[in-house]
Amino acid sequence: MKYKIAGILACAVILFIALMPTPDSLDGSESPRVHQHLQAKAQQESGRDTAAECSHGDDVLCTHLPLVVIDISDDEIPGDPVHRSNGNVQGKYTVAEDGESTVRAEMRIMDSEGGNNHVNDEAAVSSLIDIRKRGNSSRHFDKKSYDIKLVTAEGENNPQEIMGMDSHHRWVLYGPYLDKTLLRNYMAYNIAGEIMDYAPNVRFCELVLDGEYRGLYLMTETITAGDDGSRLNISVNKKNQTFSGYILRLDRGSSNPLKNIDNFSSYTRRTRQILNIEYPGTSNLDRELAEGIRKDFSRFEKALYSYDFDDRDGYRKYIDAQSFADYFIINEFSCNYDAGMFSTYIYKEADGKLKMCVWDFNSAWDNYQEAAVSPYGFQMQNRLWYFMLTKDEDFVDLVIDRYRQLRKTYLSDDYIDNYIDETVEYLGDAIDRNYQVWGYTFGSDCDLLTPKDRNPGNYEEAIKQLKDFVHLRGRFMDENIESLRQYCAESRTKKFKEDSN
Repeated sequence: MKYKIAGILACAVILFIALMPTPDSLDGSESPRVHQHLQAKAQQESGRDTAAECSHGDDVLCTHLPLVVIDISDDEIPGDPVHRSNGNVQGKYTVAEDGESTVRAEMRIMDSEGGNNHVNDEAAVSSLIDIRKRGNSSRHFDKKSYDIKLVTAEGENNPQEIMGMDSHHRWVLYGPYLDKTLLRNYMAYNIAGEIMDYAPNVRFCELVLDGEYRGLYLMTETITAGDDGSRLNISVNKKNQTFSGYILRLDRGSSNPLKNIDNFSSYTRRTRQILNIEYPGTSNLDRELAEGIRKDFSRFEKALYSYDFDDRDGYRKYIDAQSFADYFIINEFSCNYDAGMFSTYIYKEADGKLKMCVWDFNSAWDNYQEAAVSPYGFQMQNRLWYFMLTKDEDFVDLVIDRYRQLRKTYLSDDYIDNYIDETVEYLGDAIDRNYQVWGYTFGSDCDLLTPKDRNPGNYEEAIKQLKDFVHLRGRFMDENIESLRQYCAESRTKKFKEDSN
């Protein structure tokens, strides 16, 4: 009998361990998210990695990272800010000689399986591209970021699998410049990708532009629909005036008035920002479709502002509350307070529920140029939609419980410290090469953050600043997450509905 009991206890212990949430998975299943540095580590441990020490001279670029080579000939890449005679920005951007916002170029990507990459290697991906500079404040940096569209010679879309990411024709080549650690977007996207249903995939690479080495970059998926189930499960049929979903962006609006929608939040003047349609794109969008999307999204906002939190026709009918809670947590934890104002993406897939998608952590974890961000306090409850969501006690309880869970896994100090250290180890001498070009930004003449004492003097200081802020932020939220309940309020109409039943 005692052996039977011992066996039962042993099985129970094994089952308990198996069900314990770990950084590999919160639900016990294997994570589908690919973290580039962890994938490389797994290849090394399995003996499949064949990268060797580079034996070339200093004049030959040899890297273990994917290598992107773009040749544009004599043309300037458009997209620089246009300045007035007094030096102020006009709010316009330079264009190509033909008046277009992009210029045609050739792109090759060297990405050997586990080996090193060189400029003259056979390309894993080769395509013509239309390229332009991108960003808002980042357009003013010396190190530019780029929008890239893969095209055929006829100008048609030419989707390609890039660095192990799903085939698509639209990509962002992001150049970390303000972020001296080079890690913020990579880490935040990947952690968000473990926590949420979707976050853009990213891969580190190095860029050679017109024969000139330009440093470490991050190839990033754009937030859009894709073929064969890649990316978001969204489709549109312009002919039949139907759509299975859409993607909206809250920011400064689109230059195409058709894409800017006059949604219910605009009517209530809850925000000065503009909500625009990112998908469907211009070629698949007309006034009828745009109006259908506006009405559909405004139904959610009307329900949200109604205070009918407990009603069957309340906001939960329209959104994935877990997605909204996760978005709140990852942006609050990182103090990424552009979220809910700028670069804010919300999407609806074929399942009919609205969900949030993260974007742009360049200024997160106290990396805003204008002023320091305190690790002590909360701000997301003041952002659009969350101003009302945090009035619902059930939603706040969801945020608190989810945060407690995530602090044991992907948001723990140990997990993030190890994530940073392992990524830095993986990048290796690519960091040194990057700062051979951009190392001057550590000098006092190039202080980007105010006040001046926030600017790290070297790479090691930048990493320490990031870790220290993560630790302070985590301790504050651990001790104060329950205080979010102060923003809750009872439904103003619930009692009247109860009286009528």
